[in-house]
Amino acid sequence: MTVIYPSPIFGPVHSRRLGVSLGINLLPADGKVCTFDCIYCECGFNKDHRPKQALPTREEVRAALEARLQDMQQNGPTPDVLTFAGNGEPTAHPHFPEIIEDTLALRDTYFPKAKVSVLSNSTFIHRPAVFEALNKIDNNILKLDTVDEAYIREVDRPTGQYSIASIIDGMKSFKGNCIIQTMFMKGGYEGRDVDNTSDKYVLPWLEAVKEIAPRQVMIYTIDRETPDHDLQKATREELDRIAALVEAAGIPVSVSY
Repeated sequence: MTVIYPSPIFGPVHSRRLGVSLGINLLPADGKVCTFDCIYCECGFNKDHRPKQALPTREEVRAALEARLQDMQQNGPTPDVLTFAGNGEPTAHPHFPEIIEDTLALRDTYFPKAKVSVLSNSTFIHRPAVFEALNKIDNNILKLDTVDEAYIREVDRPTGQYSIASIIDGMKSFKGNCIIQTMFMKGGYEGRDVDNTSDKYVLPWLEAVKEIAPRQVMIYTIDRETPDHDLQKATREELDRIAALVEAAGIPVSVSY
């Protein structure tokens, strides 16, 4: 069962990592738009969910968000976080920076203690306006599943030009104001092994994480149904081993099993 989220507001949902999370989806409600086509994506493969609707406008997002925050203020629950996620890559929206400005202002008005989070695959952090917007939010959560470019092409499957070296450089530019999120998993895809829990993948990834010096690392494994059914969860022991390596490097880490 793939998950296609309503647009522009969904939830609140209880996030394993973030608490009571009100979702903001800047992509169409009837499909998926992403610069990655991850084999583990809960929204399914890009080709199976091509949207026909337009992107929500900046004004539609602002109005819908304000209405939901007013309702939550009156009726609950209190959100811990406002999270940009949904049917693909949120920073792909042409008015992403302006929508972040609107969201921060609404957050300050209705729930000043709530955090604003963005879950991004990092493919647009080279754009100055996107970079600046991500630098203003509370939780700038950037995906880095591995530093092995061949693995990324097999598993994350970027749809356009992609260079892991330039992505890492972009992450370093945040000077610690970011959270690295990494999916660890096992199993196979189209006959190829996609286990990235071994030292072959973990140790080079760890070196890159040290260079990026994020304020936190979030490691997780498959939780919801994936479009490919030969994928498997990483074990608790494997995730704990990787987390211990991150901690030993002096970087706070959270694990979602």
